[in-house]
Amino acid sequence: MNNSDLHSTGLDTRRDVLGHDYVEAGLASSDDFMMAFQDAVTEIAWGYSWSRPGLDRRSRLILTLGILAGLGRHQELGIYAQGAIRNGITVDEIKEILIHVTSYCGTPAGHQSFLAVHEALNKIQALPTTAP
Repeated sequence: MNNSDLHSTGLDTRRDVLGHDYVEAGLASSDDFMMAFQDAVTEIAWGYSWSRPGLDRRSRLILTLGILAGLGRHQELGIYAQGAIRNGITVDEIKEILIHVTSYCGTPAGHQSFLAVHEALNKIQALPTTAP
């Protein structure tokens, strides 16, 4: 694929995973300087990495949630948790991913990840409500 194909494919994939409104807001708020980053991540991460045939989108989302949680990238983790729900990963599956991260990356990483995902899932009303 050439850069134009990578960008087009990447933009479509990025919108599918993270949501059209989120992606468009990021693009609209980018000046010329930040647009260099937007183009790079769209082509490299979304057009190349996310669009390869070796893993399905579900597997990539699960892997990405674990990586972001383990690295402590909690703002991004929340965004991807919302994308995971949008793409058919359940709240219980996300919970299991975070338990696994807690086991391998430590309690502080797990705790912060649970908090970030809890907040993100509450924003989109994806968590079951409990009776008082």
